[in-house]
Amino acid sequence: MAKQRTNTIFLCNECGAESAKWLGKCPSCGAWNSLSEYTPPSVSTKSKVSAEPQKAVKLSEIDTSPVERIDTGIAEFNRVLGGGLVSGMTVLIGGDPGIGKSTLLMQAASELTKHHRVLYVTGEESASQLKLRASRLGASSELLIFAETNLETILAQAHDIRPDCLIIDSIQTISSENTAGICGNVSQIREATAQLLQFAKSTSTVLFIVGHVTKVGAIAGPRMLEHMVDTVLYFEGDRHDSFRILRAVKNRFGSTNEIGVFEMRDTGIFEVQDPSYLFVSSNSKLSGCAVTAAVEGTRPMLVEVQALLSDSPFNNPRRMATGIDSSRLILLLAVLEKKAGLQLYNKDVYLNAVGGIRLDDRASDLSVALAVASAYRDKPLPEKMAAMGEIGLTGELRPISRADIRINECVRLGYTNIILPTSYFGLTNMPRDIKPIFASTVKQAIDLVM
Repeated sequence: MAKQRTNTIFLCNECGAESAKWLGKCPSCGAWNSLSEYTPPSVSTKSKVSAEPQKAVKLSEIDTSPVERIDTGIAEFNRVLGGGLVSGMTVLIGGDPGIGKSTLLMQAASELTKHHRVLYVTGEESASQLKLRASRLGASSELLIFAETNLETILAQAHDIRPDCLIIDSIQTISSENTAGICGNVSQIREATAQLLQFAKSTSTVLFIVGHVTKVGAIAGPRMLEHMVDTVLYFEGDRHDSFRILRAVKNRFGSTNEIGVFEMRDTGIFEVQDPSYLFVSSNSKLSGCAVTAAVEGTRPMLVEVQALLSDSPFNNPRRMATGIDSSRLILLLAVLEKKAGLQLYNKDVYLNAVGGIRLDDRASDLSVALAVASAYRDKPLPEKMAAMGEIGLTGELRPISRADIRINECVRLGYTNIILPTSYFGLTNMPRDIKPIFASTVKQAIDLVM
């Protein structure tokens, strides 16, 4: 009798790509020794869901009633989620170890317990350890705690309790009896996430999943997890710093441009209502400092950019940036050298965005250029000055979006001298308190303020 052949595939631990045989290098992402064997569960072990066949309907017949949002009790958390939670919503939260993911979820669970039933499943801590942290954070005593790593046991408990919100901390510690491999490998993560999502969608339960991250900052496990869930949040920041930023990179129920700013203290995480004061230091009177108004979603924030130049002892000078894309910095330095006459070929350039914020807004190009020019000439910019404008390869200043809310934020914090592209000359809704400076090129802007 011929031996029955098992249906075995190999999955990449980094990107989740499938392969019919084991390979030393993943053909999709190029990672070495990242393929793990995966045996899909047989048909008999899979859950069978009987449902009536669906029929196509007209677009006009679809119910468009507004989705009811669930308040998490944390305003900054609600902002990133798009206004709050939605029934049946699945949220994947990733971040470095010790950044505060479990602390944030514990505080949110404590607030949700006031009006909803919340089940907190921990696979990394015992129930007594979790209670110590909950007592330190002042969490509600009505919060349901379940210390378990077996997927089938967790689902059985969830079916019995029927919680409104289910928190899994973390998905890498959950394992299924019907799937081969140890907990944390690709097959276990994929199977556990699929069954948890099926439970959340069928029971309209809000599901939070905590995911570990790899050394490059991506959520560990197959990238398919990010496509399966409704929302993907990243908790960013230096674990040795007190400030944290919660950023949405995917959100089916809201914008992906919103961020939430938090401060880590001994008694938990507290939201920062006015982050503009956080990202502007008191060193604006020194050379190499420039201020810009960035927009994250609907929120304008003033951010200070600092630049440091030094003579390079090497043939290839260093270009290092924190909070700003290094490729964008190299491009701006080339424009400054070619179009503004700054001799930077023998200078090491170091750039930093104050407060740990990441500047992806192209409107910050002009502030980067002015900070570099100020450091190059060792001359500070005028006090209470902000700069906004995108720089093209020809050195021209291009228009920016949402100029009105950026200008109003500058006025609110006392920045009355604002450098703008010439395209905004004659802006009708310009506040009376400001003194706009219009420039058409980056060289003209540097000459006007210095």
